[in-house]
Amino acid sequence: MNYTLNINGQSHTVDAAPDTPMLWVLRDHLDLVGVKYGCGQGVCGACTVHVDGAAQRSCQLPVSAVGDKKIVTIEGLDPHGAHPVQQAWSATDVSQCGYCQSGQIMSAAALLKDKPHPTDADIDDAMAGNLCRCGTYLRIRQAIHAAAGK
Repeated sequence: MNYTLNINGQSHTVDAAPDTPMLWVLRDHLDLVGVKYGCGQGVCGACTVHVDGAAQRSCQLPVSAVGDKKIVTIEGLDPHGAHPVQQAWSATDVSQCGYCQSGQIMSAAALLKDKPHPTDADIDDAMAGNLCRCGTYLRIRQAIHAAAGK
């Protein structure tokens, strides 16, 4: 089936089975490889995108459920890396291997949109579903606080 999707502010038509996860539509059909495959079960957060501004796991979102919702990937958050969260991530030197970071950044950006000045508990709650094998959780929290200050 053909689906017309709003991805990063642009219209894209893709031919995909209705149950195809958006993760694969983004990566395989649209070559937006910033979204990562981690677990395929929605528990690691590597595939996080914004759906109408809210953080959502793209591996659990079938293309048929998207409709006219606006999808934003890490590539669309700010193509030049100027989003406050992206800048704070770099300034705080959060990444080690970097694999989970696009999902972490997307979750953090959604948090700050809803809570511009989050507490540690707010951050821990919002980021709980994002796993980082390198264990950079303290720097992630520090970067979120830094981004909130901008």
